Amino acid sequence: MKTLRYAYTPLKNHTQEAVSSDDSDFECIEYPDVKSDKQINKKHTEEPYEPVLVGKSLILKSEDIKQIGKHLPPRVLGCNWKLVYSTDKNGFSLRTMYRTMTGISSPILLFVKDNEGQVFGAFSSAELRVSPNFYGTGENFLFNFTPELKVFPWTGDNMFFVRGDAQSLTFGGGKCGKFGLWLDGDLFHGRSQKCETFNNNILSTNEQFQIHNLEVWSLT
Repeated sequence: MKTLRYAYTPLKNHTQEAVSSDDSDFECIEYPDVKSDKQINKKHTEEPYEPVLVGKSLILKSEDIKQIGKHLPPRVLGCNWKLVYSTDKNGFSLRTMYRTMTGISSPILLFVKDNEGQVFGAFSSAELRVSPNFYGTGENFLFNFTPELKVFPWTGDNMFFVRGDAQSLTFGGGKCGKFGLWLDGDLFHGRSQKCETFNNNILSTNEQFQIHNLEVWSLT
């Protein structure tokens, strides 16, 4: 099939300074009907994202993985998901979580399941580590399943993406000291509030929550 496209062809008596405002200077040229990159990318994004999971999740269902995959940056599509930390295998300890990510330099997905059964978490464009300052990029986002997935991307209002130390791990923040997702050093308790970084809803069932299970997956 051929597609008709319009191309500008100056007439002999026209100069560059005197171009007609009507369509008399355009002629119809036939080009092969080649699919554009946008069409190809659209087809690609519509295909289900099913990564290879290296490890077994006690939190995620197959449909959860497909849903969250649609919102990941293109650069990580096709990456394997490797379970690098879980409270079930490694115990409840933020220090242990940091240690399991030693040597890892890839984006991660963190999933939390609270005692009420609510599942939520965060995508970080970099591994989780101890840092006195916030780090990360605008690719970061928060999400929860209520039960359908809802994603809260970066608003652009600040760059308080991720910050961690031995006492706590924080995703998102703002002037009022409210955090999108905050976890304590024992990974027993957490807090979720609306923050300026992501303009998120409260991710958990309640603002204060207890952690039933937590998993961190590296995308490599």
